[in-house]
Amino acid sequence: MPAKRDYYEVLGVAKSASADEIKRAYRKAAAANHPDRNPGDDEAVDRFKEAAEAYDVLSNDDKRQLYDRLGHDAFSRGGGGGRGPTAGFQDLEEIFGAFGGVFEGLFGGAQRGGGGRGGPRASKGDSLRCRIQLELKEAAFGCSKTVEVDRDELCEDCKGSGAKAGSSPVKCDYCGGRGQVIQQQAFFRIQTTCPACKGAGEVVREKCGSCSGSGRKSKRARLDVRVPAGVEDGMQLCLRGEGDPGDRGGPRGDLYCELHIKPHPLFERDGSNLHCTVPISFTQAALGTSFEIPLLDGKHVLEIPPGTQPGDVLKIARQGMPHYQTQRKGDVLVEVQVEIPRKLGPRQEELIRELAELEHKNVSSHQKSFLEKLKSLFVASDESEEQP
Repeated sequence: MPAKRDYYEVLGVAKSASADEIKRAYRKAAAANHPDRNPGDDEAVDRFKEAAEAYDVLSNDDKRQLYDRLGHDAFSRGGGGGRGPTAGFQDLEEIFGAFGGVFEGLFGGAQRGGGGRGGPRASKGDSLRCRIQLELKEAAFGCSKTVEVDRDELCEDCKGSGAKAGSSPVKCDYCGGRGQVIQQQAFFRIQTTCPACKGAGEVVREKCGSCSGSGRKSKRARLDVRVPAGVEDGMQLCLRGEGDPGDRGGPRGDLYCELHIKPHPLFERDGSNLHCTVPISFTQAALGTSFEIPLLDGKHVLEIPPGTQPGDVLKIARQGMPHYQTQRKGDVLVEVQVEIPRKLGPRQEELIRELAELEHKNVSSHQKSFLEKLKSLFVASDESEEQP
């Protein structure tokens, strides 16, 4: 029996491929090797089954993680080693899945999506994602944004059936219209979704010319999104039922909007608080001052008390960001940065030296020019040579 090919190789994707990339690769492989397109070609049927088996594993997060760790041994039924710690649970899930229809029949379970035992069932559509850029002020007070997303819509000509006008889908020959196929493995009969009709129980022979038999068309939708006050960078807003339509009448998926807040030129956010740095001169720090500082909404006169030290933080209460759940506002925290002048005028230097004398502080003497320093060095050198 030939060795199984790597599932990633079967679908022609990298091991780091996303779920959407895996899905697209499977659809391409399934369309190319579908039994209806390759009548009498047993190799195409084998490739079709191989692709369906690979997609069944790689499209399921749990199965994919298990396969990445253990390879094909993760799903082997023989007595060999190498089976993962959860392989036994995998077996039980498949066994119960195989007999699920029997249990529903015995206990009168509801048949979802109109299907009986092994019949096709409705499934929810794929969820979509988009990004929304916000200014800090928009995040603080909330806003409305319009987003554009490309999503599938049911084809208006065939109403989503994929069949040409005047025709209808026909029963799938591969599964006999059950939507499920049963495989015998050792002592167990395992029921899986039919790879030919994807569980629908029907296939389209005469395809709709408008949608090429897919039953869907991609359209750009414009949606209004209400962004609540106080949202944070990286949060997601979920719009229920705004994703792709489901299969066989299933509900639409959801649209997840990821929020990204642009940097602000003055404020840095820390939860509900806003931080900023204000530069003042050392005379303003010593004597005190006041000046107007802009806020996200309006302005505020900030009082700098006399004797303010570098690094002191002054608080403007309840002028920060609201908490997105409680709407309680944080504070604006202003850090004082004292700037020391790099150059002083003669009068400024004179006054500061007088201040130093009053405080009895030692300060450096008046700086000599570069030529004065050179002259003093030569004089000192000549004096040392004259001494015996």
